[in-house]
Amino acid sequence: MERSARGAVYCHNHVTFFDKQCAGLQDSVQTLFAHAVMSSQRILIIEDEQDVIDLLTLHLRKAGFALSTVTDGASGLRLAREESPALIILDLMLPKMPGLEICKVLKTDMTTRQIPIIMLTAKAEEIDRIVGLEFGADDYVTKPFSPRELVLRVNAILRRGKGEVAEEKKLSIGAITLDPGRHHVAVGGKSVRLTSVEFKLLSMLMQRQGRVQARDRLLNEVWGYESVIDTRTVDTHVRRLRKKLGKAAVAIETVRGFGYRIRES
Repeated sequence: MERSARGAVYCHNHVTFFDKQCAGLQDSVQTLFAHAVMSSQRILIIEDEQDVIDLLTLHLRKAGFALSTVTDGASGLRLAREESPALIILDLMLPKMPGLEICKVLKTDMTTRQIPIIMLTAKAEEIDRIVGLEFGADDYVTKPFSPRELVLRVNAILRRGKGEVAEEKKLSIGAITLDPGRHHVAVGGKSVRLTSVEFKLLSMLMQRQGRVQARDRLLNEVWGYESVIDTRTVDTHVRRLRKKLGKAAVAIETVRGFGYRIRES
């Protein structure tokens, strides 16, 4: 804006004939800037610690996101339904309504279940991580955390959502049928509800039937993370996916010490 302002001053002093054009250009730039801000993806932060909210706000706004913040669970659930944000950062220990309950409600509601959720909590035990992912969270970040890493995780999840359905061809392996166009999975003709992560994971394994997929590769292609991220995330989601597929889950084979594959028929 400083260069534009100097340009406007120069134009005013030396080329007065173009005063109106310069003013019009400034208005256009300001309008474009306003539209850019308005079109930013909105992230909802549900967190009761103000210093954490301030830290997240600083880094996410620098990354170009619009933000909404709320400090209690009940208000957070209401705002999530009203705004339908691009992503939610959710603390687990909240007044009025716990984060796990919020996650469960949002992930079982047809209108909100596709909203990615990153759980942010001081609970670092593996069982807490597993429970969070079992409730449908897309990622789990423990406090204290690196705000720069969290922004990378946010971007990775949102990129994954944009490019989620790469192929429109229906896939069928045994009793499992996957329809990318409808974002639908059925086992033996019965619909199975999967989260966006579970759907992408199953889709990738089915597309590469018979080929072993390393955990690191799955993290990079399904989650958008580099291999330095904990690979137990993959194991937890595969476990959830198998549970939902029931007996048909026998098609997913664990290759010890490496990764997973769909058995060849």
